[in-house]
Amino acid sequence: MRKPPVFTPEEIARFRAELAARRAPGAHEPGRWSVSPLNRRTNVVGSLPGTVRLRDATLRSLETLPGVTAPAGAKREFLRRVVATGVPEVVTAGPGGRAEDVLKAEVDLVKGENPECRVICPLMRSTDDVDRAARAGYDAVQVWVQGFGETALLYRPDVYAAAWRGEQWRTPDLPRDRAAVLERAARLVEYARAAGLDVIAPMLMVSYLTEEDHATTVAALTAAGAGELTLFDGPGALGPEAYGHLVRRTRELAPEVTVGLHPHNTFGLAVGCAVAAVRAGAGAVELSVNGYCGGPGNADLAATALAFEAVYGVRTGIRTETLTELARLGEELTGYRTAWNHPVTGLDAFCWGGLDFITQETAVDPLLHNCLEPSLVGNERRIPFTPDSGPYTLADRTAALGIELPPAALDQLLDQVRRLMSRENRLATDEDLRTLARALG
Repeated sequence: MRKPPVFTPEEIARFRAELAARRAPGAHEPGRWSVSPLNRRTNVVGSLPGTVRLRDATLRSLETLPGVTAPAGAKREFLRRVVATGVPEVVTAGPGGRAEDVLKAEVDLVKGENPECRVICPLMRSTDDVDRAARAGYDAVQVWVQGFGETALLYRPDVYAAAWRGEQWRTPDLPRDRAAVLERAARLVEYARAAGLDVIAPMLMVSYLTEEDHATTVAALTAAGAGELTLFDGPGALGPEAYGHLVRRTRELAPEVTVGLHPHNTFGLAVGCAVAAVRAGAGAVELSVNGYCGGPGNADLAATALAFEAVYGVRTGIRTETLTELARLGEELTGYRTAWNHPVTGLDAFCWGGLDFITQETAVDPLLHNCLEPSLVGNERRIPFTPDSGPYTLADRTAALGIELPPAALDQLLDQVRRLMSRENRLATDEDLRTLARALG
């Protein structure tokens, strides 16, 4: 049926002209996004770089998700799909308990998909780990550095293994203070550099570092040859402003070294922390698909990429159209489902219900309530028929189903559908619409 027109072509033209006057190039890219022009004003948001490196650590993070027992083949295919998004760097699972040929196969897979993608091996605990990573062909390794002195003993697997066997683990060479912890880490950094590997040094539990500990840690790791210092906040205890402060301070202490970050999403601030840190000078953000990691998880790859690209105009190099499919693949791999309204890739991230003004505004401009075009991230708009839907939404729905009704019959159908939803306390399905429409003759 032909819907009774609401607005004239002249009125719609004036609507579009008014919208155009309120937008600005960059903040508005037709068919892609329409965000506030304030996001692109340096006097409002500060200065951001033109590009940022996003480092995917999903494979390592999967090791901390309880109950995930994905087969090796599924993990390999997932890794290939991650690399296909265009991420410039990936962190694989650690070397512990994995054969050297498996490590090499992962490196070869990444390089076969994208020779420019940097492959990073985490969790270097010994010179043997470094040697195995070097032989497997990794570009870089991560030498993790705990943020404590004696309390760092809590995080040593060898301590637990020895205690369980009833053996004495309290040996004279065991690091018992901050200086000893840093000395041991520095030796491993130096060894990895001598093996020809780039070294990233995650500074763990940074929310517990005092100003003095922060300064001595930066000095020790940079002197040993670390090319990047990554501020890891496992508890998610740093706010965006605090992250920005730590980045600025680290760059002041070591201006020649890249600063990265690994935020957690305890308060839903992981993406905000990433933006604040990059504004302060961080060059790399470590994150994961669907935010997967233990506890509250990491910054989400898709949400972070689109925040930088759309909101701030910072290029990431990510093929954004692949992101929703990758998010769904992550759900299949792990069994962990994201929320229906998960940013960017959620099933209903672009669903505003079925109000007539919501469903009809897309004919005027599709980037009003949806500031992102769903296809930009491989997602889609969903328009359900709800108790608040009116005749215009119903007319669109029935037309999509091939049901032709005159306006009077459509009004009858609308009344009957609303009664059904009220009576059965559920939304109407397409089959409900077909059945009720047939009954109207």
